Amino acid sequence: MTEEIIIAGFGGQGVLSMGKILAYSGIMQDQEVAWMPSYGPEMRGGTANVTVILSDERISSPVLTRYDTAIILNQQSMDKFEEAVKAGGTLIYDPNGITREPARDDINTFKIEAARLAAESGNPKIFNMIVLGAFLKVKPIVILDNVEKGLEKSLPARHHHLIPVNVEAIRVGMTRVEKA
Repeated sequence: MTEEIIIAGFGGQGVLSMGKILAYSGIMQDQEVAWMPSYGPEMRGGTANVTVILSDERISSPVLTRYDTAIILNQQSMDKFEEAVKAGGTLIYDPNGITREPARDDINTFKIEAARLAAESGNPKIFNMIVLGAFLKVKPIVILDNVEKGLEKSLPARHHHLIPVNVEAIRVGMTRVEKA
């Protein structure tokens, strides 16, 4: 099993953190992992994306142009990466800020209203964990116990008290994702 993923959005949406947590989760599951971030000089508010590869076999290169899954969090990323999803692949997106819905009929498309759900919870910082939960429901390539261990590895010790909140946000995303 090899899963090649692109997560893309604005800086400040937790794109790189989501990728890092997913990568650590794969490590906890004894998978081969590649994590390759990319962001503009603007950082917060600029575009950011991260490529994550999880595999049972050695990964030859982290550089990809086609993906099994794209997680899209803004229109610029939709414009750039929708066509990069392999036929039969998966696209997951948050409709907040999306002005053009995905149009391809040769991929599986899912929607998660993570920005709205995070705002309604009163904690907008859990946005990326809701999105991660949606991904894990659609593509259960790592188990939740390993995601929790991935959170422990990727978060500084001073933030470990937030792990239960993050795990609950992941569970929300798993229950609220829908076929688009």
